Amino acid sequence: MEEKNNKQIILKEYIDRAPLATDLELIVENKINLNVAKGSSSILVKNLYLSCDPYMRARMRENYNSYLPPFVPGKPIEGLGISKVIASDVPDFQPGDIVTGFTGWEEYSLIENTKNLRKIQQDDDIPLSYHIGLLGMPGFTAYAGFYEVCSPKKGDRVFVSAASGAVGQIVGQLAKLHGCFVVGSAGTKEKVDLLTRKLGFDDAFNYKEEKDLDATLKRYFPEGIDIYFENVGGAMLDAVLLNMRIHGRIAVCGMVSQHSYHDTEGTHNLFVMISKRIRMQGFLQSDYLHLYPEFSQVVCEYYKQGKIVYIEDMTDGLENAPSALAGLFTGKNVGKQVVCVSSEA
Repeated sequence: MEEKNNKQIILKEYIDRAPLATDLELIVENKINLNVAKGSSSILVKNLYLSCDPYMRARMRENYNSYLPPFVPGKPIEGLGISKVIASDVPDFQPGDIVTGFTGWEEYSLIENTKNLRKIQQDDDIPLSYHIGLLGMPGFTAYAGFYEVCSPKKGDRVFVSAASGAVGQIVGQLAKLHGCFVVGSAGTKEKVDLLTRKLGFDDAFNYKEEKDLDATLKRYFPEGIDIYFENVGGAMLDAVLLNMRIHGRIAVCGMVSQHSYHDTEGTHNLFVMISKRIRMQGFLQSDYLHLYPEFSQVVCEYYKQGKIVYIEDMTDGLENAPSALAGLFTGKNVGKQVVCVSSEA
């Protein structure tokens, strides 16, 4: 019965604010059995890449109304990842398979619920880590949110907040490919330059340098906004509402500005939804899983044809995972934040 040391990242205690690296702890000494019991219907995986995502912040709260349960203090946190199967008691998964789905923030994970795991067919033209980014939950969120929730038309004026992030960068590029005019906001000059010079946005601005967001949006959208892909909330949403066109659509993907469950920033301009007949809809990518095969084919082709580029921010080492996750909430990352646990696939 082979055992191996298994480093883990655990949550110390529940919080109600933006996460800090110190809210998580690296456990160095922890043994794991590298075999699985017969009849357990489980698999053992070696984790290769872990995805840092904004939704994970909410799982650090004890009580909240969401679609995933909170993490358990003292236990490894979990998230989407890419892993290699080491041992298996599930016929559909064999040692050597590369899979993606929820896994622990640790070197090795025993996964008992395998129904939502997906096997990855490796492609030399696509980096493996992109399967938790461009071809994973963020990319599919962008695809489903833009095409299904936003109902885009050629010529629509589209605004994307947090536009250099994992989801926003894809939304903007899909909108451009659809024939839309696209503006994005970001928090640094580097990110703004990235949006216009590499990602193909028509224009972009640094929201931190703008004193009056309403005036800013009027400058970039003198005729108003048809589609807003919402990733921020708060003051940005308030300003956008004033600048939406009649029958505008708002896809609510995230609200990263809302750090606390008990002390959220209010929205004051909702009244314009009536006069402008605005449709604002929250969504989860899991509502549209029937579209995943279509999404995968379309986006793979776009990427291979050079019509879509993807920006990834890679952090090496499980020990650096806490700071990588915390960095999402201070804008430290440029593109999709990924942690490389091991590159030995």
